[in-house]
Amino acid sequence: MDRIRLVGGNKLNGRIPISGAKNAALPLMIASLLTDDTLTLENVPHLADVEQLIRILGNHGVDYSVNGRREKQNEGYSRTINFTARNIVDTTAPYELVSKMRASFWVVGPLLARMGVAKVSLPGGCAIGTRPVDLFIEGLQALGARIDVENGYVVADARNRLTGNRYVFPKVSVGATHVLMMAASLARGETVLENAAREPEVVNLAECLNAMGARIEGAGSSTIHIQGVESLSGARHKVIPDRIETGTYAMAVAMAGGDVLLEGARADLLQTALDVIAQTGAEVLPTNSGIRIKRNGHAIQPVDVTTEPFPGFPTDLQAQFMGLMTKAEGRSHITETIFENRFMHVQELARLGAHITLSGQTATVEGVKTLKGAPVMATDLRASVSLVIAGLAAEGETIVNRVYHLDRGFERLEEKLSGCGAEIQRLSS
Repeated sequence: MDRIRLVGGNKLNGRIPISGAKNAALPLMIASLLTDDTLTLENVPHLADVEQLIRILGNHGVDYSVNGRREKQNEGYSRTINFTARNIVDTTAPYELVSKMRASFWVVGPLLARMGVAKVSLPGGCAIGTRPVDLFIEGLQALGARIDVENGYVVADARNRLTGNRYVFPKVSVGATHVLMMAASLARGETVLENAAREPEVVNLAECLNAMGARIEGAGSSTIHIQGVESLSGARHKVIPDRIETGTYAMAVAMAGGDVLLEGARADLLQTALDVIAQTGAEVLPTNSGIRIKRNGHAIQPVDVTTEPFPGFPTDLQAQFMGLMTKAEGRSHITETIFENRFMHVQELARLGAHITLSGQTATVEGVKTLKGAPVMATDLRASVSLVIAGLAAEGETIVNRVYHLDRGFERLEEKLSGCGAEIQRLSS
């Protein structure tokens, strides 16, 4: 099993290209199930989760081809991928595939809308809380689907076609918003989704579906209107830049010091997080080519944050921000409101010398002057990169184990950081 070795103390200077967003690419790939034409997606990141979803889609009969790779370009760079679901050969998503990645459960919406039936295993994914699928089931039932849960599978039937309806999400859910928006695109009549997720990834999916012939209005607001159509066509669409990767590298620069241009980053996708980073003492400078992050000589200031659905502070940046706060000059409070059990990185940060106490869903971080390198264990995707951020400023050597978590969501992390002066390398077992 691979590990990452890093030695702290180097400032980061240079450029880091921001990859396509994993959280946008996955639902866009799943949308290919809605049409028998080809859906071409640009700027798809090269990640373990993307490769796993390609295998899952292939199980349903989706063909794919990769093009657009420049001469001598590393295979790790974002790609253009063509997905063609001309013939759906299987409407079952088996446990052995779905259990490896939670987002693969989302195939239930497109399969049900296009084929009238779907049998999808209950999902797996990161161990950061239960994240039940009740909102998916309730929403699809509101559209007329008959659904049973049998032997660990969601068995759905809508052979008389889904029918538009009004559905109010009891709580904001990005995944359920994705699924119901895709399903309602092929439903009979109008669907109104209220208390819908407002995340940029939802907007990106709606734009793609509209390019395919869907009639969706209001994506990006809490109320989305979908007028169902008989069929969807192919399209060409670009995955937005990854706002979580952007925030992660911005925090890495704020932690290590230096001056880095995050190429291709868009400030509008994570303005709240950028405002918080600026409050820590780093300079945040949006430019025509990306976002420039600088911190030279200034101490890290403590800032309190609470995770919230977009446009609030993202839960997917909570662990990284905690890593940054471990060296702040004073006390900060970080409250997690989205997922339970998302503080598993605390004990690993403590191994580096961090002072963190937990009370319910709030972590209190007492900044320390010195972190010291140590072996640490990644527990999930975002927690793993928080250990890298802390290691960039720790004295001596830090070894991050279980880096397969990192490979699920960060494209070429070691290459990007080492290109800016970090002493970091992958150790193959």
